[in-house]
Amino acid sequence: MKRAVIAIVLAVAISGAAVYWGVHHQTGTVPNRLLLYGNLDLRQVNLAFNGNERIESVRVWEGDRVEKGQVVGTMEMEKLRALAAEAEARVQAQRHVVERLENGTRPQEIDQARANVNSAKADLINAKLNYERLKKSAGGGASSQQDMDTSKAAFEVAEARLRVNQKALDLAVIGPRKEDIAEAHATLLANEADLAVAKQNLAYATLISPTDGVVQNRILEPGEMASPQRAVLSIAITDPKWVRVYAEEPDLGKINQGMAAEVTTDSFPGKKYEGWVGFISPVASFTPKTVETTELRSSLVYEVRVFVKDPADELRLGMPATVDIRLKSQD
Repeated sequence: MKRAVIAIVLAVAISGAAVYWGVHHQTGTVPNRLLLYGNLDLRQVNLAFNGNERIESVRVWEGDRVEKGQVVGTMEMEKLRALAAEAEARVQAQRHVVERLENGTRPQEIDQARANVNSAKADLINAKLNYERLKKSAGGGASSQQDMDTSKAAFEVAEARLRVNQKALDLAVIGPRKEDIAEAHATLLANEADLAVAKQNLAYATLISPTDGVVQNRILEPGEMASPQRAVLSIAITDPKWVRVYAEEPDLGKINQGMAAEVTTDSFPGKKYEGWVGFISPVASFTPKTVETTELRSSLVYEVRVFVKDPADELRLGMPATVDIRLKSQD
């Protein structure tokens, strides 16, 4: 009887151990660990000139490492430099116009206008005296009617010239109109805007890498026409890299952003790369065909990005990888 009880207890213990082993040692799951499988991913930047000039130089080749701010190509700049110089000259000329209007009339110009008024007054007095003298002598027949008409016309012309010179003196004293000054300022702003555009177009002739990375493709060569729609270089951003994996819905409660992880690959057996969970998709999707797992591919999963440190730049785009996430122990 005792032997039968012992046999039953052993059978239950063995069954329990088998169940525990099957639950916790199935593919992709071990105690307090979550194994996920995916592929290495990274961003790619296509660099193009923001202009339509002939390419002068492309300074990097496939496989070259580039740094943020590095010049990787240039366009021909002769025409762009000329346009910038022309815009600069227009700005300088208009600035002088504004300065002249704001400074007003020079004292010498006012003195000249006042002298013209005095000269016109003297001419008017002389013409008036001559006309009055002829008018007095006209009664005795000493002056002809033609002389009278000529003298009268000269007197009227002198009056008109005096009024014109007086108005010129008044305008010189008052100075430029506010509307003229405002118009000159507006023209200066327009010219400065044209200069800024010309300088920006000149800057666009230099192609600068916006990030650290590695040149993947050199698409255009010197002598070809550049265009904003045609990429010159394709640069792979090597930092950060991440492994794109997919977690099933029951595992979402076990992981969160910032959790530490280890990444391993078949290319470097035994080498572990430090990583962390950086992104968990808020929406579900069907398992992509690229994920090689034993589960059904039609299962709904959530995308997870596990960022990885790769200072030696050993990991390559599309490389299969295994992610080991250490889970927090639960009671």
